[in-house]
Amino acid sequence: MSETAGRTDAVVELDGEHLPPFCPNPKMPIWSSHPRVFLDVTHTGEAMCPYCGTVYRLKLGAVVKGHH
Repeated sequence: MSETAGRTDAVVELDGEHLPPFCPNPKMPIWSSHPRVFLDVTHTGEAMCPYCGTVYRLKLGAVVKGHH
């Protein structure tokens, strides 16, 4: 998992093993915490956190196994 930071314009790119994604993610600073939400990226390839606006996106070629 890579990310640009815990900002509202952040994009977190995910491999298949990082599913299901949740926000805030472990790399975000504690001060930016909000209630944990799980996000569905399996149908559209990306999802945005409703609290902080961080976008979680599947990397090109990521293999989704068992998450439909």
